[in-house]
Amino acid sequence: MKPESVLRVTTLLAAAGSLAMSVYIYFRGTGEFHRYDGIYVGIWVPSILSLGTFLLAGRGKDK
Repeated sequence: MKPESVLRVTTLLAAAGSLAMSVYIYFRGTGEFHRYDGIYVGIWVPSILSLGTFLLAGRGKDK
């Protein structure tokens, strides 16, 4: 597999995992602040996708 493909797949899996965990924590988490924790983890999704886009854009200039 090409490094770009690995980076793309890894980024999407990390974002999907973060989204799934945030929904799980928000609705099924235990503790007093579980809803806030779910929202906090959900905020990671755009950050992960932005980081992946930034890294992929930087690799395009090397060619």
